[in-house]
Amino acid sequence: MFWRVPRKRYEADKGARNKGAFRRLVHGGNQPGIIAYVRNEPIGWCAVAPREKYIGLERSRILKPVDEEPVWSVSCLFVRKDYRRQGIASKLLGGAVKFACLHGAKIVEGYPVDTSTNMADAFLWHGTASAFLAAGFKEVLRRSESRPIMRYTIRAK
Repeated sequence: MFWRVPRKRYEADKGARNKGAFRRLVHGGNQPGIIAYVRNEPIGWCAVAPREKYIGLERSRILKPVDEEPVWSVSCLFVRKDYRRQGIASKLLGGAVKFACLHGAKIVEGYPVDTSTNMADAFLWHGTASAFLAAGFKEVLRRSESRPIMRYTIRAK
């Protein structure tokens, strides 16, 4: 819910209220992303939706729109600790691109962290630039040293 509601509301609703809002979103028929499984056990998550669903992005100076092109945004990427550094994140990103394409997206955009500077895992919930590169994304703009804006352009078949 971090990007889906105004920051003040997110902070006020931290915990159970944000979880409940997300649960209602899912049970209301929305598909806010994809889940990675190993033997029917969830091990990863990638939130992806049209950028306009993430109103918090509109207020960000660093992550404001690159141009007028409609994009789908990857806002959150999580892999369970015991499955990290195995390529799961890039596979999730590939799945997010396919999911977005099935729903009409032409461009999928992400806002990862560039880990060339040391960063604790807790701050990597946007994903890492290396995972986005491995999934075929290209850097298109960087307004901050550690936060590239990366895109995957879906080719027409």
